[in-house]
Amino acid sequence: MGFCKFSMYNFLYLVIVVLFGVFGEQNSQLMNDKVALLSFMSEIVSDPGNVLENWNSSGVHVCNWARVSCNNASDSVTELILNATRLGGTISPSLANLSSLTVLDLSMNFFEGPIPKELGSLSQLKQLSLSWNFLEGKIPYHLGFLHNMEYLDLGSNKLQGEIPESLFCNGSLSLRYIDLSNNSLSGEIPFKNECGLKNLSFLLLWSNRLVGHIPRALSNSTRLKWLDLESNMFTGELPSEIVREMPKLQILYLSYNHFVSHGGNNNLEPFFASLVNCSDLKELKLAGNNLGGEIPPIVGDLSTNLLRLILSENLIHGFIPPPISNLANLTLLNLSSNLLNGSIPPELCRMGKLERVYLSNNSLSGEIPPVLGYVPHLGLLDLSRNKLSGPIPDSLANLPQLRSLVLYQNQLTGTIPPSLGQCVNLEILDLSHNKISGVIPSEVAGLRSLKLYLNLSSNHLYGPLPLELSKMDMVLAIDLSYNNLIGTIPTQLKSCISLESLNLSHNFLEGPLPFSIGQLPYLRALDVSSNQLIGEIPQSLPMSSTLKRVNFSFNQISGKVSNEGAFSLLTIDSFLGNDGLCGSIEGMPKCSNRHSHLMLILSVLLSLFSILILCIFGYCLVQRSRIQSQLEIFNGGDLDIKHPRISYGQLNEATGGFSASSLIGSGLFGHVYKGVLRDNTRIAVKVLDTKTARESPWSFKRECQVLKRTRHRNLIRIITICCRPDFKALVLPLISASPKGDVYGFGVLLLEIVTGRRPTEVLIDEGSSLHEWVKSHFPHKLDPIVEHALDRCTPSVMPKEYTKIWRDVILEMIELGLMCTQFTPSTRPTMLDVAHEMGSTRRPLHHD
Repeated sequence: MGFCKFSMYNFLYLVIVVLFGVFGEQNSQLMNDKVALLSFMSEIVSDPGNVLENWNSSGVHVCNWARVSCNNASDSVTELILNATRLGGTISPSLANLSSLTVLDLSMNFFEGPIPKELGSLSQLKQLSLSWNFLEGKIPYHLGFLHNMEYLDLGSNKLQGEIPESLFCNGSLSLRYIDLSNNSLSGEIPFKNECGLKNLSFLLLWSNRLVGHIPRALSNSTRLKWLDLESNMFTGELPSEIVREMPKLQILYLSYNHFVSHGGNNNLEPFFASLVNCSDLKELKLAGNNLGGEIPPIVGDLSTNLLRLILSENLIHGFIPPPISNLANLTLLNLSSNLLNGSIPPELCRMGKLERVYLSNNSLSGEIPPVLGYVPHLGLLDLSRNKLSGPIPDSLANLPQLRSLVLYQNQLTGTIPPSLGQCVNLEILDLSHNKISGVIPSEVAGLRSLKLYLNLSSNHLYGPLPLELSKMDMVLAIDLSYNNLIGTIPTQLKSCISLESLNLSHNFLEGPLPFSIGQLPYLRALDVSSNQLIGEIPQSLPMSSTLKRVNFSFNQISGKVSNEGAFSLLTIDSFLGNDGLCGSIEGMPKCSNRHSHLMLILSVLLSLFSILILCIFGYCLVQRSRIQSQLEIFNGGDLDIKHPRISYGQLNEATGGFSASSLIGSGLFGHVYKGVLRDNTRIAVKVLDTKTARESPWSFKRECQVLKRTRHRNLIRIITICCRPDFKALVLPLISASPKGDVYGFGVLLLEIVTGRRPTEVLIDEGSSLHEWVKSHFPHKLDPIVEHALDRCTPSVMPKEYTKIWRDVILEMIELGLMCTQFTPSTRPTMLDVAHEMGSTRRPLHHD
């Protein structure tokens, strides 16, 4: 019995020892992981979103820490995903102690310093993403030891030096994705024949300083789908023999390098022939390489899946081959800025899915094929800077989606087709520098959809300015200069409330300048020189708060000119050739004091008469105003009766007293609340901040003016406006918007603000999108853009140390804009991420 008792105790002890040993070993691994994570957290200097808050909680298991994942047994950490969390600091080498880690994602943060070489010991790691940070130094060759790696993304940092050979030559068969783009890497691509990555599908090296030829060994990566080598300094012939071995290729970007075509830069056929077997090819970009030769007819044998073909900014000559029309699914064709000649092939009309066509800056001749008016999805047609002749086809009116028609600097004749007025989505119309005659059709002058610019300058147009121009309440610029226009300047132009630039110079306009021109709220530039205008300069012009550039030269204008307000920075060059002018502008004759006593008497009499009139009607008007203010309803000013009246009380009820639960957004000028009216109408109420309303009343006024006149399918219609002395709000329909779409639009706006260029300017001048244009400068050619932004956006007098802060902020805005406008929507951040990024960008400015 004693033996049995001893044996039972002994057995239980042994079980406890064994169990403790097993579980102790498991807990030891997890404890090591916990120590490693805490060490990593200790080097985080910024966590504005408190993402790591529960890492400090003793009651939370490591596997339940934010952004941490463990294996099924919960005995080791396998994933650490902290992307887009706004963390700042350095990456701790202690992460190398997470021996079971398979995924490490620290992308889109503010990490600085080097990439720890110790990460090369994470033998189980399959995904490493450190992109969109501020990491610097060289890429550690130790990362080549990660034989299980499938996804490596180090793009958009500040990495320098050569690419380690070990990344491409480590015997790995699993690596499928490599992104080292948007850094400052130098040297050649370290591919060798014995080191080919046979399963590689994505290789992105754009925007670095890489040189040399494309290595022949790259042809071993026969499964490659995406090859982006844009914006480097690669040389040699186009890699025909290499891409011939890549039948799965979908995206090929080789733009902005120093490639040449075959046969001494005179034969493009071998390269296009090498792509014929790429049946999934969707995009081909070869812009900016100075490639010579003709476009071979074999281009029509490329994949029918091809969506974008960009050959701009080269030395390509000869005709546009008609077989190119076999690319039936092409949406973008860009052959601009080459040496092409001959006529535009009418066969292009067979490309029924074309949306954008750029053939500008060539030597194309002949007439514009009328059949282009039967490409149903065509939204942009740029044929500018060629030698085209003949009339503008009436058939272009058949393009319901046409948004931009750019035909300037050709030899077009005839009249402007009135049928263009049927292009109700047209935003840009540029027919300047041609030989077009006749009057400006009222149908075209009344295009309310124009919201960027109308340019009909340097033609042979005659007749009066159409009154219908006043319907263009969204257009930013109108240029009718260098024509034969007659008559007076219509006062109705004051309805063009968004107009920033108006050029009517070098015509035969007569009569006085309308006072209403100076009342345009955003007018920055006005040129009426070389006409036959008379009378005095309206006082509304020097009183304008926005006017920066004016030219009244060579007219018959008379009277006194003030050097105050908008005229304070003007010189005599703005007033030349007007003998009747006098004033205090340097170089202008001084005004005599004749008739000054008479004018004084008249002024006094007019003042007395005005006071009398005010006394008669003032009391009634004041009483009426008090009654209306008690109603607590704003009737919309000159809003039409289609806008319902909604009281402050109704809005208060609909939003639950403007409660925090109804808040859906905040901004510089106030807050946006969601709500439901009694008739179940879902609304969004944009409430202007009371302080901002006092300091910037123009913001609310302009938004009301523009929204009430706007009629566009892409813009939210306004329901009504509610306004009291202490409350101002816009009432809009509550709609759901795609977050990725919003991100893309915000990114375009951000790039537009930083670069000072509108997307359409880039499309016209450069033949590419604003994203592509900025990307072609990023990151090594940004200095002119940054300097221009500093000149426009920063104070004129600023301490030297602040300049660096502003420069860094501008660069961050450019990077954010590029991130938001990436081609693939899934790679763009969310609007919440963008808001966090913008907040972080503004912080240095507020602190300093």
